[in-house]
Amino acid sequence: MTASPAVPAPVPTAPGGLPLIGHAHHLVRSPLPFISSLRDHGSVVRIRLGPTPAYVVTDPVLTRTVLVTEAAHFAKGGKIFDVLRGVFGDGLATIGDGDTHLRNRRLMQPMFNKAHIATRRTAMIEQSRSMVGAWQKGQLRDVFADMNDVTLAAFLVALFGADLPAHLQREFTTLMPALMKGAIRQTVLPPWVTRLPLPANRAQARGIARLRVLMDQAIDHTPSAPDPAAAAGCPHQAAAGDEQAGLFETLKAAEDQFTREQLQDEAITLMNAAIETTATALAWTLYELTRHPEIEERLRAELAAVCAGRPLREEDLDRLPYARQVLQEGVRKYGPAWMVTRTATRDIELGGHRIPRGADVVWSPYLHQNDPAHFPDPAAFDPDRWADGRLPSTRDSFFAFGDGRRKCIGENFAWVEMQIILATLLETWPRLRLVSRPPRAETAITVKPDRLAMAFS
Repeated sequence: MTASPAVPAPVPTAPGGLPLIGHAHHLVRSPLPFISSLRDHGSVVRIRLGPTPAYVVTDPVLTRTVLVTEAAHFAKGGKIFDVLRGVFGDGLATIGDGDTHLRNRRLMQPMFNKAHIATRRTAMIEQSRSMVGAWQKGQLRDVFADMNDVTLAAFLVALFGADLPAHLQREFTTLMPALMKGAIRQTVLPPWVTRLPLPANRAQARGIARLRVLMDQAIDHTPSAPDPAAAAGCPHQAAAGDEQAGLFETLKAAEDQFTREQLQDEAITLMNAAIETTATALAWTLYELTRHPEIEERLRAELAAVCAGRPLREEDLDRLPYARQVLQEGVRKYGPAWMVTRTATRDIELGGHRIPRGADVVWSPYLHQNDPAHFPDPAAFDPDRWADGRLPSTRDSFFAFGDGRRKCIGENFAWVEMQIILATLLETWPRLRLVSRPPRAETAITVKPDRLAMAFS
């Protein structure tokens, strides 16, 4: 006798939904406690964003199914990507699956191989050192704002080369946080609200238009050539001159395969990733160092042993394994992303539940990376959990850069940038001190500190 196929179980619905707005009030008022609470209701949980249902995957094994093994049936999409596409256009992070995505990714891949990134390390170190070294001793600093500034500056010098006009950096720094805040607001609110001629919606549209004007100027910027006479007498300066062009020249060389709008889209997408994720991770990591002086002491000892009293060089970065562990733990504990979506392309079973075609499927790096079943004592900041052999299940539960064919193309760049900035800050300032109350986690695209003031001396 042939056994009957199992009937998919109904997807449990999260409690606390309201008419018209669904669970949007939870996502606005207490997003992290709410998303974390869904783990208690099942491996797949139904919520509503306005009247639209969405299916939250709380089991990292099922998230890997969505991103890797059954990725063909879970397309890049969903409400959050529809909103982000309005800011980024069709960059790699937001463009739909298919031939165009594969073609663009292949064209951009050379920008982010390790050897190519290595050519920009010295320029990034020098840029970071000049900015961090300009801080006044003992001055109260808004660390999240500072990390946005430094990561953006390092990104710009890496991507576009030297001598980018200062006004571009200033305006990018001002525009991007506001646009990301507007994007997350539009994600959790019902669609009809975002179409109203409200001041916030009009400001978002103006900001996006200005962003594209600025990005055009950055793309068309031509770095000035180094002084030949000075370079002739200084081999280091000559080498730096060879690096002037920036990673983006690789993409511009294929400009005949990209429209101007596509170049804008890719540059904007990359810039957001450089600011939003790395700046957030660095800010939280610095906060954790003020809470754990023994970790800071180990970091400084490692840096001193490698550099032996001289300034940091690009070849030193590969000899700072503990710094990498500290950054991995910062990225693990605080996200960086807290809500990402896919769209089911057909009726499909996931974890014994039926997901209807066209439904939004939500997964959360923050949720998975704070799952006690995979990261014991997840609230603890423990860089040693990343030591060799300590955490064999990491691959199944660490999703900070996604996974599968849509995994973040800039992961290698992000780790290099974070290591440079952390090491540069530690070599410049012998003492870090928290001068504000402990920060609270606040959600935008990433999980960022609401307030973080520190003094460096």
